[in-house]
Amino acid sequence: MKKIFIASDHAGYDLKQILLNQFPQILTNLGTNSDQSVDYPDFAHILVNEVKSSSNNLGILICGSGVGMSIAANRDPNIRAGLVHNAEIAKLVRQHNDANVLVLPGRFIDVQEAIKCVENFLNTEFESGRHKKRIDKI
Repeated sequence: MKKIFIASDHAGYDLKQILLNQFPQILTNLGTNSDQSVDYPDFAHILVNEVKSSSNNLGILICGSGVGMSIAANRDPNIRAGLVHNAEIAKLVRQHNDANVLVLPGRFIDVQEAIKCVENFLNTEFESGRHKKRIDKI
């Protein structure tokens, strides 16, 4: 069974709460649970461990720019985290890169665009084919 986890640092907290309200039946919150300052790698590592516990699992990470969460998540060889700023890229990271973690820049994305990003990420499948051989080279 596919599980979808979401985590953020303090800079991504507000957007995370909006997404949790938008998708209450499907997202599992892994924190942080306030806008008090925290270290983003701690939450990236928690989410990564949950995502890689099953090949069907997906994750969403949010920090201020998205860059820190991307770097932290991609240190694990089982994770393909894609930082996206619009819904089209969110679709492509699934189709072409088989991303299992969506990363959003909490301070630099419109809420409606972020919602569209999540919808595209969750509703798009990996195309495989020519993309599979490229993924295998990572």
